[in-house]
Amino acid sequence: MYLLGSSPRTAFSTRSVAMLLNEKRDISLTKRLNYYVHKGLLLNPRKGIYAKSVYNPEELAGLVFVPSYISLEYVLQKAGVIFQYDSAITSISYLNREIEMLGMPFRYSQIKGEILCNMNGIERLDNINIATPERALLDIMYLHSECYFDNLRPINKKKVMRILPIYNSARLTARVKELFKK
Repeated sequence: MYLLGSSPRTAFSTRSVAMLLNEKRDISLTKRLNYYVHKGLLLNPRKGIYAKSVYNPEELAGLVFVPSYISLEYVLQKAGVIFQYDSAITSISYLNREIEMLGMPFRYSQIKGEILCNMNGIERLDNINIATPERALLDIMYLHSECYFDNLRPINKKKVMRILPIYNSARLTARVKELFKK
């Protein structure tokens, strides 16, 4: 438990705990983790996922479905591109799901595997995979035919055009060109 407490990470999967402690994932490790949950030293928001009592929800979001990265409304809201507040952490993954953990909503949107696994426009910050505002803009435009943006000033158009080819979509390309014409 000492290694978990001293780790800068605030959320863990059973697999990551096993790697951190250099142990096999087995029943005894799960029993130990559940013991710490019972004692109030760890939280267990979902099967196979554990968090410190003070945790980073963004870190937790990346553990639920792997691979995934934070994107869409959450990133655009933080960047000031959209103003409407939504408390959900929105992510891109290999499936569509809405879940609640520890009282917080998490939304996952499905995208094609070749787009999901392309790291162009995705940053890794403190154990969190998060899209740049440019990648988040393209993700939301790719997934939703109707979307509105309050402020495009934070978006770097050159970065958008560099990331755009990974979607391999003529329709998206036309919509992006139209968006930046205005």
